[in-house]
Amino acid sequence: MDRIPILQMGDTLLVTIQVDMQDQMALALQDDLANKISASGAKGVLIDISALEIVDSFVGRMLAGISGISRILDATTVVVGMQPAVAITLVELGLSLQGVRTALNVERGMELLAQGRREKALAR
Repeated sequence: MDRIPILQMGDTLLVTIQVDMQDQMALALQDDLANKISASGAKGVLIDISALEIVDSFVGRMLAGISGISRILDATTVVVGMQPAVAITLVELGLSLQGVRTALNVERGMELLAQGRREKALAR
């Protein structure tokens, strides 16, 4: 089974999904990210889905699940590059991705992660 690469840049993990994900690949990504966050102490996860033209309810739930797992492991997740058709499909499926932060592109996603780190630092 193919796995989606997870790159580390400082305290941020970068994931670029370039293929239509099958259920097993999505589950493997969820497990791999949880393990990588735990092992690296990453504080941010940026998932680029700009190459995805369609999503199903399972992939939508998986994105929400990754965000929840990340939060529990003290990391913030931002999903970037969502195509309008993907956003429409998620809404039609009733998946609002509660708790998932989104940005239009990688640059804005990195800004959101940096802003979140600053807010956490001020709260401490």
